[in-house]
Amino acid sequence: MAKLRTAYYCQNCGTQYSQWHGQCKNCGAWNTLAEEILEKASAKTSPDKKKNHIINIIEVETNEEPRIKTISEELNRVLGGGIVLGSVILIGGEPGIGKSTLLLQLALKMKKKILYVSGEESASQIKMRADRLTDVQNPNCFLFTEVSVEKIIHEAKKMQPDLMIVDSIQTLHSQLLESSPGTVSQIRECSNELIKFAKETNTPIILVGHITKDGQIAGPKVLEHMVDVVLNFDGDRNHLFRLLRANKNRFGSTSEIGIYEMIAQGLKEIKNPSEILITKKFEELSGNAIAVTLEGNRPMLLEIQALVSTAVYGTPQRSCTGFDSRRLNMLLAVLEKRAGFQLGAKDVFLNITGGIKTDDPALDLAVIASILSSNEDMAVPEKFCFAGEIGLSGEIRPVPQIEARISEAEKLGYDKIFISNLNKIPKRKFAIKIEEVSKIEDFHERLF
Repeated sequence: MAKLRTAYYCQNCGTQYSQWHGQCKNCGAWNTLAEEILEKASAKTSPDKKKNHIINIIEVETNEEPRIKTISEELNRVLGGGIVLGSVILIGGEPGIGKSTLLLQLALKMKKKILYVSGEESASQIKMRADRLTDVQNPNCFLFTEVSVEKIIHEAKKMQPDLMIVDSIQTLHSQLLESSPGTVSQIRECSNELIKFAKETNTPIILVGHITKDGQIAGPKVLEHMVDVVLNFDGDRNHLFRLLRANKNRFGSTSEIGIYEMIAQGLKEIKNPSEILITKKFEELSGNAIAVTLEGNRPMLLEIQALVSTAVYGTPQRSCTGFDSRRLNMLLAVLEKRAGFQLGAKDVFLNITGGIKTDDPALDLAVIASILSSNEDMAVPEKFCFAGEIGLSGEIRPVPQIEARISEAEKLGYDKIFISNLNKIPKRKFAIKIEEVSKIEDFHERLF
């Protein structure tokens, strides 16, 4: 049996040391040395009898991966149809955003044998949360509060669950390493063992990952390369809506999103987000415009609010919520230079309602409409919506998947949609009126 060999590596520059030091002698960084395994203690095994050989890609047979359907249609959409057997899914997000709530709801409502491993909460704490989430609970949901990855895998092999949930990967530790849980080496080693177990037994595993203050999943970046699916659960904790996005998916598209609403009973799926995100107004107000955007392949309507007022202090303020502030400055510069609107001495505040953050360039036209509406104190008609990108010369550029955007606006009962005249209009007829515009000046005249 080979002896277990470890070494210490600087996480900043990669220098190797035989023993731990407080400071790296190469780069001078403090407390960056972490223990990693060089060679594991293992018995000699005979070489694999199955020999691999080169094969032409045309001869490779493809089989559709068997999937487990979850009780959440939004999660199924993001995963590409369900959880693939033997896959490892990593879900990350800010503290308190609802990661554990989402996975506990799955464990309680799915009719499968599920092992819920928690290194952060006791069994009584999980039970209290389960009682709050639902009255009907899965009799095949089993809890295991443990942080040793060897014990977790040992119990999972005996139990043979259909699905395993680990909350969270940063709390686990391996007995092969002396470093504390949460270090780079511990996260890498524990992830390796869990992925190996998932592939050998064909058991899907969902890992919860903490994130750093920069919004990245804590631990080595290689963790995201090792797993099959990386999901990001984000949203503003001051608002009710949560977005589930796939940053990586080996078994489906990364362009789909799932939308949830946080209520007292947990997370509720939003089937039609456009109806929820748009405020029902009793009177027309200036500064409001409706944008038709795409989140992945999913069209939805967002309400853009703008407030333009004379700057009280010397320097005009520019403030955005849910929109890129640098893009707002660019749009204001285009309005002033190309269309002649004097906005340089005015405060401009912009907000996307519902706490939604998006970077779709098709919002530009709605942003321009809301700013002009507030500046002239003239309300945009309630049943008008917008989808177009603004160029630096003041032209209105086409946006992708325009037919899906028009269909969504038509479905929600809007009367008119403003788009670029360069977009190829579909041949089929729509009940909604399509207004094609080419320049900001042209757009301003037709709107007001």
